[in-house]
Amino acid sequence: MYLNTTLEESLETLMVIERKDLYFTQPGEQNTEQVIKAVVERVEQTGINCVVVASHSGRTALRFAKALKGKAKVICVSSNPARKRKKKIWPIIDLEVRKELESLGVTIIERAHNIFDDVFLEDSRKPVFSVTNIIREVYYTLGQGFKVAVEVALMAVVSGYIEPYQDIISVGGTTQGSDTALIIKPVYPQTFFSNSFDQRLEIREIIAMPRVKK
Repeated sequence: MYLNTTLEESLETLMVIERKDLYFTQPGEQNTEQVIKAVVERVEQTGINCVVVASHSGRTALRFAKALKGKAKVICVSSNPARKRKKKIWPIIDLEVRKELESLGVTIIERAHNIFDDVFLEDSRKPVFSVTNIIREVYYTLGQGFKVAVEVALMAVVSGYIEPYQDIISVGGTTQGSDTALIIKPVYPQTFFSNSFDQRLEIREIIAMPRVKK
């Protein structure tokens, strides 16, 4: 009995999950439709019921919401009021898109601070390195969409719209649309470097990402 139990435990520990991931030759919005299909498939495979989508105008989030209707909750993370300091329009999501998102049960986040923007140093007169800036630049080595996907997951936790430590799918892009999707165990930013590893952020799976970065 002891030997059988040990063998079963060992097999469980060594179990391999085999999935199909996408790697695009170029970043950009032309990859959006394939990312949507890959996310729908991963939701069906894993049972994950929350998808966070970075979407300034809300239009990309709307495409995800239509594809995921009845399968998963969609959270749209748009830009915050800090845009106004550069004389840009806020809020960005127009009324018709907002109505469609709301009719599909999409939660809109548009007042949360961008986690990887250093609130005191972003527009400083002199370049200053900070922990936040270093984290951001490291994620950029994996692509702009990768950095954005991690960031909006943290923003959704900070805003109180999702619980930490539970797997979600998070989607980001390069400038427009989507080209990156990840399964993430999101956390509070305060526990990003926690001594307790169960409270640290984890990138569980890469669903899609571009090979060339921008």
